[in-house]
Amino acid sequence: MSQTKRLTGFIGAEVIGVDLKQPITDETADTFRRLLSEHQVLRIRNQFLNLEEQKRFTILFGPLMALPYVQALAEDDKVIAVLKEAGEINTGVFGGEWHSDFSFLENPPAGSVLSAVEIPEIGGDTLWASQVAAYQSLPKDLKEFVAGRDAIHVGAPYGVKHAPPANEKANASIQMTRGDPDADREIRHPAVITDPQTGTRSLFLNPIYTTRFEDMSEEESSPILQEIYKHCTRPDFSCRLHWRAGDVVVWDNRLCLHYATNDYDGARRLLYRTTFQRYAPA
Repeated sequence: MSQTKRLTGFIGAEVIGVDLKQPITDETADTFRRLLSEHQVLRIRNQFLNLEEQKRFTILFGPLMALPYVQALAEDDKVIAVLKEAGEINTGVFGGEWHSDFSFLENPPAGSVLSAVEIPEIGGDTLWASQVAAYQSLPKDLKEFVAGRDAIHVGAPYGVKHAPPANEKANASIQMTRGDPDADREIRHPAVITDPQTGTRSLFLNPIYTTRFEDMSEEESSPILQEIYKHCTRPDFSCRLHWRAGDVVVWDNRLCLHYATNDYDGARRLLYRTTFQRYAPA
């Protein structure tokens, strides 16, 4: 790789001078994994990958993972078309709130890759916020509160108890399973996690799936969670990516939150998404 350019002071880097269509050497794979640990989000431009090339890149970081509740391609259950058609107006958008993907699973995704195919001329950006930087700068009282404490996550958009209003659901081009009582099952994760490969500590809480802290009610937890969310989504810890066709982005799902903007009604937007689990440490 000829160059790596940081996107912000806390999160994100652009990798320049690599062709992901070509065979990827072990040295290059190791470099990508190191860069992802360091920057949490990596962008590689002008790649125009087909699905097999995208999957080959994805497995550098971990085994491919089929996601529940979201309809994959008919021909490949490991690929999701992140699509909003031009005619879908005044509707929600997939990922349109700060979140960590599927944190309500017992083993949440380690990360994902998006490959941009068709992008609006204006709008449709994606934002990421470093939860490593958020944890490091968390006020002392909140840092002491979350230390050693678990939080409860549920699959709110897919279940019954926390189902969103119909007018807030994502656009029709992305088919999702709704009303599944099993998605209301409470899953416990540490509020602060440690990356097993680097030892980096990070917040692991998000507004979509985290409902409360252990041994506390939702009502008791809410003001504390809201204070943490206000801190951890500050622009200081964030980067905003304006997509171009051919862009490939990979991010660590456990060390950062992300948010898809919904400001491109009347334009078509298509990206393909693949997701990976984490390889067990050697």
